[in-house]
Amino acid sequence: MPLDSSHVGREYGPYHYALGAEKMREFAFAIAGGLPSSTFGSPPAGLNPLLYDEEAARQGPYGELIAFPTFVVNFAMKPFTEALADPELEVELIRVVHGEQEFEFHEVMRAGDVMTTRGRISRIHEKGNLTFVVMETESHNQLGRLVVTGTWTAIIRR
Repeated sequence: MPLDSSHVGREYGPYHYALGAEKMREFAFAIAGGLPSSTFGSPPAGLNPLLYDEEAARQGPYGELIAFPTFVVNFAMKPFTEALADPELEVELIRVVHGEQEFEFHEVMRAGDVMTTRGRISRIHEKGNLTFVVMETESHNQLGRLVVTGTWTAIIRR
């Protein structure tokens, strides 16, 4: 059964997430091909020290550790997953494929930031036996500054 387009405009959030230096560092190590912990050795070759070295980060352009860009999925995806699990949408999760995601960064993510993310279903459309659900999200830091906007697409097989 097609998803009811009356859900376009439905909002989710706010959701809050505190960015911790250690989790950011472990994420950067794992993404760069290393072990996700500084306990087991050196940072992976080629990893920017602004992502793991607190002294280098303090002397860098942002003044503290920053997060690897795709760290954003740790908090910005929450409205998207909540929408797909919303009983009012009647989505069978077994039929969902994560289609794509896009980000536009307005500021860097810093250790200690507390992100507040809200999302809104912006589009629902059909193509063949597939339903596409598109959500737009915005994440602001504790100062109220926009840090990242996201576009998330789910594909639901009917």
